Amino acid sequence: MKILILGAGVTGSSVAEALASEENDIVVVDFKPELLDALKERFDIATVTGNAAHPSVLEQADVLNSDIVIAATDRDETNLLACLIINSLYSRPKTIARVRAVDYLEHPQLFGPNGIPVDFVISPEQVVMQSIRNLIEYPGVLHISDFAGGLVRLFSIRVVNGGFLTGRKIKTLKDRLVDGKIRVAAIFRQGKPIIVNGEAEIQTDDEVFFVAPKSEVRNVLKELNKLEQPLNRIMIAGGGHVGKRLALALEKDHQVKIIEKDARRAKKIASEVHNSTVLLGDCADENLLINESIETMDLFCAITNNDGVNIISASLAKSLGARKTICLLNHLSYSKLLPGTGIDVAVLPNQETLGSILKHVRRGDVVQVSSLCGGTAEAIEAIAHKSKGSNSVVGRQVKSINLPEGIVMGALIRNEQVICVHHDTVFEENDHVVMFAIDKKLVSHIEKIFQPI
Repeated sequence: MKILILGAGVTGSSVAEALASEENDIVVVDFKPELLDALKERFDIATVTGNAAHPSVLEQADVLNSDIVIAATDRDETNLLACLIINSLYSRPKTIARVRAVDYLEHPQLFGPNGIPVDFVISPEQVVMQSIRNLIEYPGVLHISDFAGGLVRLFSIRVVNGGFLTGRKIKTLKDRLVDGKIRVAAIFRQGKPIIVNGEAEIQTDDEVFFVAPKSEVRNVLKELNKLEQPLNRIMIAGGGHVGKRLALALEKDHQVKIIEKDARRAKKIASEVHNSTVLLGDCADENLLINESIETMDLFCAITNNDGVNIISASLAKSLGARKTICLLNHLSYSKLLPGTGIDVAVLPNQETLGSILKHVRRGDVVQVSSLCGGTAEAIEAIAHKSKGSNSVVGRQVKSINLPEGIVMGALIRNEQVICVHHDTVFEENDHVVMFAIDKKLVSHIEKIFQPI
């Protein structure tokens, strides 16, 4: 597949990294040659220097022969203009635009046949905010994502020394997992996947991924002794796009405080929130945190645009008595600094956003993708269809589908109902199937058998 990526910033480079290793033909456009040079040193891609919204630059990047254009520059206007130009002059490529400004997103009629011709609009800030909100809804999990329109959830937990899961084989968990609808999808040990089968033994510090109906998630966490007390008092460090959206989403049901160091920004946020308290100051200021009773906070959420500030402030808040801490990290390598800081959960915006892009790139009828474990693994929801070839799963039993080791079937949704999956379960047309690939190199096997007619 030929993919044109506009923008070599954080989002664009993460997408290039994810797709360059999958036999795709990648071209990246940016007006900063130093960013493009850095990408070319790491990946086998082509680059073009110039304005991503100029027709001559797009043509130099071979837009005419591209299958997908991902407009991910740091300017909404450039992304939208590029999509408009591509539709007007070239029409062929499918377009995906990153849009950050709430003003645009609040008017969906702007996009589509009668507006700006963008096939798919993604909002990284909205994706990240929802990810953090899910973590707040289910304290104790490291990651949680939705599939099948929210009917199914994938979540992971850390195994603690002496905990219920420690030393148990997966086959011994069946009595605690309801009706076969709850499955262990993956186990990662020191960042590396281990093969999941009945004999696999769970160890301390493993990250274990479960797939379960949404209605059962809380019960599963309770059974595993991982259901923690609700997070009611929340302090948000950083009043940027994500921080403001998170406050607005939480303030009806939670006590929210926002710390913002920019006076103009703080004043603007204060005029837009309703029940949240906005504090002007430095989130890494110990005196400020003490004066605002950090020890009474259920959660300190460090989501500024500076990874270093996030790590320092979250670690400080934890040491001063905050019950839980969440830290936003734009650079995956910084997660290596977290052990010993007391920080409970790291949220990686690039990884969260990547899934919303990959679902439009993956071959086959793919509905949802969640990029996991630093982008090395993926959970995919695909729809089963009849096919003229021999690859289709429709009409075949689960045991006859020769998926390679490393792909685990997590859930089967039929007519908006989660059904039990057994070895003799027969796939039907339009079944939604949620699968976990412990290595993204295995995704091609999923794509082959879920190709539409």
